[in-house]
Amino acid sequence: MQNRHTRVVPPHSPPSRVSRWLGLVCLLAAIALAGGCGNKAGTGSSVSGKVTLEGQPVAGSVVFVYGAEEKANAPIGVNGAYSIPNPPKGQVKVLVRAIPGSTGVSPVGPIPKGSGPEMPSMGGTSSAGVPPPAKYASPETSGLTYEVKGGNETFDIPLKK
Repeated sequence: MQNRHTRVVPPHSPPSRVSRWLGLVCLLAAIALAGGCGNKAGTGSSVSGKVTLEGQPVAGSVVFVYGAEEKANAPIGVNGAYSIPNPPKGQVKVLVRAIPGSTGVSPVGPIPKGSGPEMPSMGGTSSAGVPPPAKYASPETSGLTYEVKGGNETFDIPLKK
């Protein structure tokens, strides 16, 4: 004989499709809000390329100017390669600056091979590069601009004398 006060509880049912979708939408909204907004680049984005002067790799640094005095920069490596991590999104002025104190000409001329100790290689096969023309060092005279969209981008910078 059954007790009148005994209830039969149905077995636990899996979540409905609606509740699964609602959970997914909430999760995606939380991720989007955590990322923030504005003119900042996302983690992992970069602008990379090569800087050349009439086909020769350039030595120095690349500078992105994106405000009154805000800058993002990177050195130019062997073969003219550069990479600016997490650059600002939007329109930037691009400067190419020489290494301070360099003129691109050795005061004593080229050093003959084998006349002194060999310097360790930095991983490249070419020399350090030629200095950029002075006009590319200033936002007023460089004439170079670029639109940073985000993600990993390539922007080669061919300079002229």
